[in-house]
Parts: sequence; C-alpha cells; structure tokens
Amino acid sequence: MTCTTKPGRTAFSVVAAILAAWFVCAGADARESTAFDAPAHGVIGIDAPQLTPEFWIARLAEPDKVLLDAEQIRARNAHLLQVDATMHDLRALPSTLSRKQIAEKIHALSERPSHELFDVDGKPIPAKTIAALIDDLALSAIPETQTTRYGLVVQRADLRTFPTALRVFSTRGDTDIDRFQESALFPGAPVAMIHQSGDGLWWFVISPRYAAWVEKKYVAEGAVAQVLDYAERSPYRIVTGANVATVFTPEQPALSQLRLDMSVRVPLLTDWPAAQIVNGQHPYTSHVIQLPLRGDDGALRLAPALLQKNADTSADYLPLTQANILRQAFKFLGERYGWGHAYGARDCSGFVSDVYRSMGVDMPRNTRDQSVSPGLDHRLFGAKDDRAARLAAAHSLQVGDLVYIPGHVMMAIGSIDGEPYVIHDTSGLSYRLRDGAKVHVDLNEVSVSPLTPLLFNDKQTYIDRMTSIVRPTKAQTQ
Repeated sequence: MTCTTKPGRTAFSVVAAILAAWFVCAGADARESTAFDAPAHGVIGIDAPQLTPEFWIARLAEPDKVLLDAEQIRARNAHLLQVDATMHDLRALPSTLSRKQIAEKIHALSERPSHELFDVDGKPIPAKTIAALIDDLALSAIPETQTTRYGLVVQRADLRTFPTALRVFSTRGDTDIDRFQESALFPGAPVAMIHQSGDGLWWFVISPRYAAWVEKKYVAEGAVAQVLDYAERSPYRIVTGANVATVFTPEQPALSQLRLDMSVRVPLLTDWPAAQIVNGQHPYTSHVIQLPLRGDDGALRLAPALLQKNADTSADYLPLTQANILRQAFKFLGERYGWGHAYGARDCSGFVSDVYRSMGVDMPRNTRDQSVSPGLDHRLFGAKDDRAARLAAAHSLQVGDLVYIPGHVMMAIGSIDGEPYVIHDTSGLSYRLRDGAKVHVDLNEVSVSPLTPLLFNDKQTYIDRMTSIVRPTKAQTQ
C-alpha cells in the first residue's frame, strides 16, 4: 500500500548514546557508527544545528549544481510513465472501458480483509459491516462497456480502499494506521472516474499515481480536454512550501483558505485586469490563479482565486539541486506522521515523493513501488550482499538518495565523521545501549537521525534489512 509499515507496525526509539565499542564487541564493522553522546532529548547524534537545512548545505562542495535540467527531468518522467505499471497516463486511457478492465482495477485494491479489524473504540468490525462494504462495490452493476469520465479534485481528498470513511485498525488501541486509508489527492489533480459505489456517493478513480475510492463531493466532472489541459496549462505557480492557502473570501467560500500542499501546480490568470477585484479583494498583492469548483450537479467550472505573492510558491519547478532537496525536505521537519497522507500530513513514501515533485520529479506513490521501479535508478540488495557490501553502500550515499527497508524509506542528507544521516517520516527509532539493552521511544514525525545504529528488530539493523537504494537525481537510461 503506502509506506508499508502496515503489516506489522513497529515503534522505534532513541534514548541514549551508542558507543563504538559496543559495535566492535558485537562483531560489527567499526565504521558502522560514530560514538554519540546522548542529548537531553534522547535522539542520538542530533543537536539543534543539525535540524536545519543550512547545516547540511554548508557541508556540500557544490550544493547548487543542477543535477538534472528541466528537459532531462521531462524525459525521465516520460520514461517512468512508460515502463512503470503503477503510474497512469490518463491521456492514454481508452475512451471506453470494458467490464473486465474496470473490475480488475477494483479487485486489485478492494479485497475482502483476511484478518480481524477493529474500530476506533477497539471493538471488532462485524462481519456484516465488511459484507456491506463488499456489496457497495457494486461490481454487478458494471456495464459491458462504459465511457471513461474525467474530473478535477476540488480540495484535498482521501483515497480509500473501500467506498467508506470508516476507520479500521489491525490492533486494539493503535489508531494511527487506518487500514482503509490509501493516499490523498490535492486540488487540481486530474482523475478518470471509472465506477461508482452502490450508494452513489463514491467514485473509483484512476489518478496519475494511484487508483482508489474517493468521495464524489471532492470531484468535479468535466470534458476530457478541459480536465487534462488544466493540469498542463501555463503559466503557473508551484507550491514550494509544506503547504500554503488561498486568501480568505466570504464571496467564494469553496475557494477560501483552500489548502494547497507542496508540489501542487495551479494555473495563473495572466490576462486578469490589473485593477479588477477578485472575490471582493484587489489582486495587486496576490497571484490570480484558477481553481476547480464543483457545482451542485457535480459539474466542473473554473473560478479565480487569490494566492498571496509572499506565500511559498515558485514560477516554475525548483531546480533539482542538493541544496533544494535539503531545503524542501526540512520544510516538513516535525510534521506528524500520517499513514496514507492521513491527518492532513503524509507518510514516509508520501514525504519523499512530495519533496521531489516540487522539483518536477515524478515518483510512484508507495515504498514497494518506488524501491523497485524500472523507471528509477536503483540498486537492489539481496542474500548475496553481505554486511560489508551494505555498509559500503550506506557510506557512499549522496544527498537525496533514498534508502529502503521493508515498509520504510529514508532520504540521505549527508554525513558527519563518516556516519550517514537521513531525514524520514517515521513512527520512531530504535537502537541498543552500551550494555546491549534495546530501548525505544515513539516519534511519529518527520525526523533526522544517523542511519547505521538503527535497529529493524532484535537481531538486525536497518543496514541488514536494506532492500534498495534509489537515486532520483540520476537520469534513467532508456
């Protein structure tokens, strides 16, 4: 699914120092980790300066060197779209879909749960509730052929496994990871609507990076050309802050203080008269942008809105440089972990992909797909890779490299005294004390930490369980 800590979420933690002597006694390579002093906050190897991008940028030889230019990024994205089955080219969808094609898409996601689930109060989800969700898929109502319909998302919207807002969990008392939460879509995202739920309140949609259920109230239906051209219109603004919002306007409530997350692209209305009022406000201090609205009949219309000129946006995607990678990643520092973009936040794979998308670099949505994508430069690790090879790879990480272990991804940000550091959206961190005792503390946020001390389980470190290193900053050979 998304950042797949889902099957067995582990709470990791950090409390005290890691001594190099412990690694030697354990038979580990002496370069595995630097000896750290434990600060009062308990997170090893971290002092206040290391929580700023400037600290890491200052350590780089060429922080502003462009790693891929705009044309190289376009070619790379086109290649990814062509070779990675988890990515969807909406322009390439057929004008009509068969019952088989639609049912296969839904079956690939909406499988009957194979284990017991619990509600927010810890009570088991009744079998009849699950049966009702299966019925609401309305698979028998799919016609033999169906015209493909298109729409634009009008506000940030959850993507769900089933057509329901019901939150369900695998363990009593653990209400952070909703098993029906898949991802989220942002305003202006184009989708193809290929089926509706039995109650008529949900669409099953195909978006460029995901296929899942979304509430109809968040999608405005329009002509295919209107929808797909909106996403490619120029000129535009790119949201480069963690999130920004349109200005408050009582005249157009649906576009008032509308949240726009990092990487959202909104077209500009450059022909708007300089002195003409927009929703009760003079536009000279703002950008006049165009956003989608949903009418009472569900139809799409486009309307002007104001985005303050001092908001964290850019006239184009940011240049792909190590400095920008660091600045963009640190804008999320401290944001609450949100499985599947829940809590108005994001998870580990959502975090890294939103950062890269602000520089125009597309990625699959989920950790599993990112780590093995044929459209991304990657090195896979398996049984043939011994500990020495894995450590050598960890110590060769470049800023922006993505490190994958089962269910998690981290972004390399540099090294200190040979110890590689990462920024990642994590439930927590774990390591051993000098006497070998394992300690942990929950984090549930975008955090910075050294890499090699982190424990995956009682016997293995993250290095032992490393499955892949992806370098999104490298052009993929076609």
